[in-house]
Amino acid sequence: MKTILVINGPNLNMLGRRPKEHYGSKTLDEINKMIADYDKSINFSFFQSNHEGAIIDRIQANDYDALIINPGAYTHTSVAIHDALEIVAVPKVEVHLSDVFNREDFRKIDFVKDVCDITITNLKEQGYIEAVKYLQKLI
Repeated sequence: MKTILVINGPNLNMLGRRPKEHYGSKTLDEINKMIADYDKSINFSFFQSNHEGAIIDRIQANDYDALIINPGAYTHTSVAIHDALEIVAVPKVEVHLSDVFNREDFRKIDFVKDVCDITITNLKEQGYIEAVKYLQKLI
């Protein structure tokens, strides 16, 4: 069975309480369940942290066949997460719940997109399912 690692960065543990117009109304647990229920033939491993180093450590574990990452605010600040993603040779999809490129100017900076196969934005929780669909074709 193939494994897809799903990483969520800072403040995504607060989904359900964040502005619904950007992030939708589902909690992270609800999104994770939706992903796991989508395809029972894939083993999904879920990880969330508010700490950059913990995210990097999880990426470096390299015990998965593909990766979905929503780096949260680290999208716009973390060269270290960029470098960790660059090292792992698996298909990678960046997901954002909101339309990050049409929000505040600082959100237009994306350190992660160049080391991921694709970036999916502005589909709320459905973006994760689209990421799974993309990765199903590659693994």
